[in-house]
Amino acid sequence: MKLYADAPVRRTRQVAGDLLLALWIVAWVAFARLVHETVMLLARPGEEIESAGNGLAERLRDAGNAVDDAPLLGDRLESPFSGAGDAADKLAGAGASQVEAVEQLATWLALAVGAIPILLAVAVYVPLRWRFVREATAGQRFVDGAADLDLFALRALTNQPMHRLAQVSDDPAGAWRERDPLVVRRLALLELADLGLRPPP
Repeated sequence: MKLYADAPVRRTRQVAGDLLLALWIVAWVAFARLVHETVMLLARPGEEIESAGNGLAERLRDAGNAVDDAPLLGDRLESPFSGAGDAADKLAGAGASQVEAVEQLATWLALAVGAIPILLAVAVYVPLRWRFVREATAGQRFVDGAADLDLFALRALTNQPMHRLAQVSDDPAGAWRERDPLVVRRLALLELADLGLRPPP
């Protein structure tokens, strides 16, 4: 598999592009984590409410159990403490719900902030790189010697724009049919340059 072009300038651009994509991904992942951590700060009051509600419910139930053993009025005294403990449980549940809501918000917000720019960059850059890799890998199999230039010259006649063909010869198709070695090589060089391949010696 041929990942990079033979031409130094194009290869440098490709390596730089790959590195920039990697840095882009790392930067957005880091930013998404920062967004997640920042939003999670909103969960602290909910955590404190949950903790306080659980502690209060436990103490109220302990107090209810303590007065439950009192003679004559024990059951009547324990009932308000039990009710207050249930109310404290609801308070703790509200705090837990707030924490859960903030966690979901933080997760989805971080995903949106990080995933959208990463997916856009990957959707634009990766298909271009994959097209180069596929074409260069396939073309590399045919570049063994000067005799193979004829194939690339033929591809140049069908793929290259007219103004580039005119720079090679006044009649590039006729020169190709007559196997003019100079024109065949110049046509092949145009196609090989587009594929990022070095011509055979």
